Amino acid sequence: MAKATSSVLPPAERILAAAADLLRAGGIDAVSTRAVATEAGVQPPTIYRQFGDKDGLLDAVTRHVLESYIDRKRLLTNPDADPALILRELWDLHVEFGMQQPHCYLLTYGQGRRTSAADETVSILGEVIGRLGAAGRLTMSVRRATDYFRASGTGFVMSQLSLASEERDAELSGIIFENTLAAVSTDGRRGRGRKANDVRARAVALREALPESRTPALSAAEQGLLAEWLDRLADQA
Repeated sequence: MAKATSSVLPPAERILAAAADLLRAGGIDAVSTRAVATEAGVQPPTIYRQFGDKDGLLDAVTRHVLESYIDRKRLLTNPDADPALILRELWDLHVEFGMQQPHCYLLTYGQGRRTSAADETVSILGEVIGRLGAAGRLTMSVRRATDYFRASGTGFVMSQLSLASEERDAELSGIIFENTLAAVSTDGRRGRGRKANDVRARAVALREALPESRTPALSAAEQGLLAEWLDRLADQA
């Protein structure tokens, strides 16, 4: 394979660019230390000096590929916009990334590995869901709602990647998003178990306000206990 990286770049950048090219073209199995070294024009020990081991290299190349994706996610988190609308945009961006970068997506979310880049994407998701909670629009805790959205999004993309392109349902993404939003929030659930939903929504709203209030009426231990109780109320069956 012809070298796709410039020798003018520092070794670490050449290694990351080479690993990203190999990942995009051939999947995770193509990102061997020997192949990356050849593509980057370096000796294998250079990779170990820069990244420690292959897991360190895979974590770094994941972040390298995800950088623009994470930047786009952050640009969507307009504090003045409806968080439900932001969630839909984040969902669509997540699906788009998975379809366009399937090998990186599988490396990030489907290998039983926990990468710093994946943690950052989940953190952004949690921030937006936290706004729903602060507005009294969640029917469960922010943590559980974030886990629910993450599981729904990754599960959908994984299932689509397992299908041939002609077998994929273009409308299914929107259907799953709407059902996920309805499952975690009061949006679209008015009149169905409303009283219980209102109690949960108020519990989450108060829970999200606690870190900002720092009221002297409660000690730090008491605020921690109150937060635990509110989480229980929010996640009650």
